[in-house]
Amino acid sequence: MNRKTNLLAAAVLAMACSTAACAQQNNPNANRFMEEKLNLTEAWDKVFTQSDKVEHTKITFHNRYGITLAADLYAPKNATGKLPAVAVSGPFGAVKEQASGLYAQTLAERGFLTIAFDPSFTGESGGQPRYVASPDINTEDFCAAVDYLSSRDDVDPGRIGILGICGWGGMAVNAAAVDTRIKATVAATMYDMSRVTANGYFDAADSADARHELRQQLNEQRTEDYRNGVYALAGGVADTLPADAPQFVKDYHAYYKTKRGYHPRSLNSNGGWNKTSSLSFLNMPLLAYSGEIRSAVLLIHGEKAHSRYFSEDTRKKLKGDNKELLIIPGANHTDLYDNMEKIPFDKIAEFYGKYLR
Repeated sequence: MNRKTNLLAAAVLAMACSTAACAQQNNPNANRFMEEKLNLTEAWDKVFTQSDKVEHTKITFHNRYGITLAADLYAPKNATGKLPAVAVSGPFGAVKEQASGLYAQTLAERGFLTIAFDPSFTGESGGQPRYVASPDINTEDFCAAVDYLSSRDDVDPGRIGILGICGWGGMAVNAAAVDTRIKATVAATMYDMSRVTANGYFDAADSADARHELRQQLNEQRTEDYRNGVYALAGGVADTLPADAPQFVKDYHAYYKTKRGYHPRSLNSNGGWNKTSSLSFLNMPLLAYSGEIRSAVLLIHGEKAHSRYFSEDTRKKLKGDNKELLIIPGANHTDLYDNMEKIPFDKIAEFYGKYLR
């Protein structure tokens, strides 16, 4: 092939590439992300009663890692115009049919458009392998919910908040530190999952030796999981408890293992998380930049909750007069899952009303 033929071939190739690029640029769907088709139940299978004051639909959205998430959307009946919106998730190891759905539905009754979503790898959401938690991906799940809400015609993108319960309270605060679109954050009965993983409850195992021993156990489990071709589960809340079980474990049992809160897709109600999920929390601390959050944050915790110290210490990191810690007299950790006499919905609605305007 002579030089003239080579030049002609190169010109044709360049023209073809240019034409393809032009076609892609003019096709708005050329780079459109194709969400996974999820198997969503249409039956009302929540652990709480359906409200006649809101419209309920199932929706999906995706995060930056390509995982498709499932959510329940709750909208006030007969609402018009662009609404303030709140994305809700948690507790850690729960599904949207439990506490997060109750929060979302109740806030919708008060005029907010809300979604309660299953985090990546859990519930009806996508992601493989199943039953994995990640400080990065699960923080991203909240930001992805903001992506979705911002794109809706019935949502004011400048009036979006988030609400996390238990371990997802810590994720919500973490999301607020990175996502400036989030105007108000509520963390109810929060856990700092990095801290409790690395230090144990009440920081009782806060030592390099204890963490090294845990790392050894988890990495041995990695090898075993790979060899077996299956990820071993850590187990959810036990079916039966010893008489000397800590009170907070009894409180978890009273929610997750009884008619009050049991759900067949809930990790805590059944087999629990993958054992090796703890590895990333050991190595990637949450809340590192919480002191730089400029938007409003409301931390809510029960006076008698074993986890109260997580909110109290997080509050010390937060700066500005738009940050608040509310302690609920007499409430334990799980009271703020579903106890309508303890959950301060008036205060939560007032907080969002003030900062989502």
